[in-house]
Amino acid sequence: MTAENFVLPRRLDWRNLNTLWGSLLAETLSRLGCRLAVVCPGSRSAPLTYALAQHPDIEAIPVLDERSAAFFALGLAQQTRRPIPLVCTSGSAGAHFFPALIEAAESGWPLLVLTADRPPELRHCRAGQAIDQVKLYVHYPNWQAELALPSADPEALAYLRQTLVHAWERTLYPFPGPVHLNVPFRDPLAPIADGSTAPLLHLQEDPEFEKTFFRGVAPPCTGSSLQAVRSPFQTETVSFWQEWRSCERGVILAGPAQPLDPQRYVEAVARLATALGWPVLAEGLSPLRNYASLNPYLITTYDLILQRDRPQLWPEQVIQLGSLPTSKALRQTLAKVAPRVWRLDPRPENGDPLHNPTTHLPFAVEEWVAGIPEAPAKRTTFLQGWLTAEAQIRTALDQAMADLPEWFEGRIAWWLARHLPPETPLFIANSTPVRDVEWFWPPNDRRIRPYFNRGTNGIDGLLSTAFGVAHRQRPTVLLTGDLAFLHDCGGLRLGPHLQGSLTILLINNQGGGIFEVLPIAEVGRQGPDPPFEPYFATPQSVDLALLCQAHGIPHRRVESWQELAQALDPLPAQGVRVLEILTDRKADAQRRRDWFQQWSELPSKP
Repeated sequence: MTAENFVLPRRLDWRNLNTLWGSLLAETLSRLGCRLAVVCPGSRSAPLTYALAQHPDIEAIPVLDERSAAFFALGLAQQTRRPIPLVCTSGSAGAHFFPALIEAAESGWPLLVLTADRPPELRHCRAGQAIDQVKLYVHYPNWQAELALPSADPEALAYLRQTLVHAWERTLYPFPGPVHLNVPFRDPLAPIADGSTAPLLHLQEDPEFEKTFFRGVAPPCTGSSLQAVRSPFQTETVSFWQEWRSCERGVILAGPAQPLDPQRYVEAVARLATALGWPVLAEGLSPLRNYASLNPYLITTYDLILQRDRPQLWPEQVIQLGSLPTSKALRQTLAKVAPRVWRLDPRPENGDPLHNPTTHLPFAVEEWVAGIPEAPAKRTTFLQGWLTAEAQIRTALDQAMADLPEWFEGRIAWWLARHLPPETPLFIANSTPVRDVEWFWPPNDRRIRPYFNRGTNGIDGLLSTAFGVAHRQRPTVLLTGDLAFLHDCGGLRLGPHLQGSLTILLINNQGGGIFEVLPIAEVGRQGPDPPFEPYFATPQSVDLALLCQAHGIPHRRVESWQELAQALDPLPAQGVRVLEILTDRKADAQRRRDWFQQWSELPSKP
């Protein structure tokens, strides 16, 4: 067959209006760039599921539990930076998407939620498996609409195509986030011929119809076009640049960040810091700590430094990149000092929970630095004070970690930064793991890629999200506690669908270790019937090996650091496994308190 005679196989299914609607949806999404979709079983959604499952260019992954499915899709969106269609049937099924959709909205990840629904005449009349799904997710979606019922009208086909194009674009612009389309269907839901598409027979018989109909559907511009954006910075017109340059007591706060190009982000922050001569306080969830040699002014122990009053290190001006770091000590210091804050973040949200005098600059730091002068500023006494404190505390912390033979949760985070294979994707669970990463994760040059759900900071869906991050990516590691793992243990059913490798490093301290470092730990243990253990620590006695066995997932209890090193380097190329480490949450909490008090006093010593 010659190139001139080659004809693409026809993608539209004309057996009935629902199959036509579903296949048009799948083909449109494919042409927009969709390669992955997550579908949950159900009858009302059959036209959507069938079309996505049959499309040759879309990998449709079936997931039983809607809640797990939604977080799995969220992980796929984090990893691919593309919108992920998420399909469910009518009724309460869509409600189980809500936690992941909220996280997507708060974190800025693109999801296209497609909730199948009964037609209008079967709502509000106890028809069964029907709730009010219109605007089900209230104000959280970037955009939401209910599609019209399928109809045998050429204009309706064009309407569906363009609505899908708009929905896809709204998951990405002006800022990534979820979009919700409610999709009603009448019977028949199965792909059986019923003659309902007969009025469109002329289109079906036209060999050029599909080529002409989809000619304007193509992937939109993505974040990769960022480099083409002209810098908004002009030294002669930006008055606050001179204000920054004249300030000798400024800091840059680098909060949690998952930039498209981590090295470009790190280089941009380094250029800004060098030009101003300001220290960079980098959260453990920032890529900065994993490209440490690129930034000579990197500060990683700021939480310990600020646990005591250090007026000589209090800033007058702050450049905040994205969200604030997690550190409570940092936030308390900023609230006390109330410095002038400049928040550099393209997203429009109010990002200062401390309500300091803040100006929002709606740009990414990669854009901003393109026009700043390259001449480095001089090292000030303020900058040197921060660097000295960092060196003293970092030396003491690293020595303590290196000398520790037994298990300690904080050392696990410290150890991973030194032993994981370079560029490993590491998903960090909320609660204690994310805080241990902030406290203990050392500067390194291993280019490890941190992933996380810090939009709402909850422990729900973390295992399922990690599966999404790991799917068709390089071998991935999840660092999690036992309660976060158990909270989403239904995510283990994703194992058979994973194309890739996920190692779950499970720290089992029999309860909620985060509460051991909060005031409730002391107060909650008082009285004749103290509530701390049953209501806050919530100890569990699940046999995790049996739980893994029930899901066909290998489990191994790791007994030594040497054994852990052998298990993590190299990482397996395929499959899921759980490496369990038993720790003592009470002893570890006391060890943190003792060390933090000791280390926080170091800068005051000669």
